[in-house]
Amino acid sequence: MIGKIIGALVGREMDRRDGAGGAKGALLGMAAAGALRRMGPLGMILGGGYVAKKAYDRRKASRRPL
Repeated sequence: MIGKIIGALVGREMDRRDGAGGAKGALLGMAAAGALRRMGPLGMILGGGYVAKKAYDRRKASRRPL
C-alpha cells in the first residue's frame, strides 16, 4: 500500500515537469511503483527521498521573497 502511494507521488512529481497533467503521470507513477517495488526496501527509500526532496524544494521556493 505504501509502495502505491509513493509511486503515485513520484508519478505526480514527474508529470509536473511538463505542466500538462493527465494520464501521463498516472502511467509514469504505475511504472515507477513497479520498478521501486522490485528494488525492494532500497527502492522505497529512493522513491520517498525523491518525493521529499521535491517537496522541500517547492516549499523553499515558495518562502523565498520576490
